[in-house]
Amino acid sequence: MSPLPPDRRAVLELVRAFDASGDGEAEKSRELMVALLEWSPEPLSRRSYVPGHITCTGCVLSPDRRKLLLVHHRRLDRWLLPGGHVECGDSGVADTARREVIEETGACLTPLPPRLAGIDVHAIPPRGGQPLHLHHDMIFAFAAEQEAATCSQESRAVIWCGLHEFDRYALPGSIRRAVARALRPGMR
Repeated sequence: MSPLPPDRRAVLELVRAFDASGDGEAEKSRELMVALLEWSPEPLSRRSYVPGHITCTGCVLSPDRRKLLLVHHRRLDRWLLPGGHVECGDSGVADTARREVIEETGACLTPLPPRLAGIDVHAIPPRGGQPLHLHHDMIFAFAAEQEAATCSQESRAVIWCGLHEFDRYALPGSIRRAVARALRPGMR
């Protein structure tokens, strides 16, 4: 018997509990994600293209909380947070984000439990037989034990971006707002 993916009810509870107050884009993404989890037959499957599927991302802060770990995504040709698809065997969606961060950057993360810092629904362009589809992305905040990282084949580069350098790397608002939530007192 193969391992089961994370429990969609637990994911739905986590999404419903997310506080997006003051962030209209995150609130709209939260509503879309709740609908996906309630109505899609396989919301956690990377092969579910209509209306899309859940993905998980890591918002990794440096030990001094002054830098953010970014990857230059090979396919999308943009600076983004490390992340990806849920796989069977992931014990939960935060575990998916942790696994993806480690696979893509080799970062050593603290054992503290991650917290949901953002929700963002965005389009992924068609490619290789995959139609245009939506990623319903859950952004989890992590802390790194040190500023060491390596680049995987999925990326062109990995960097620690200063919190004052977001414009330089053209980071979207969803990432900026997730970082702001991750930095809030009580988030760690």
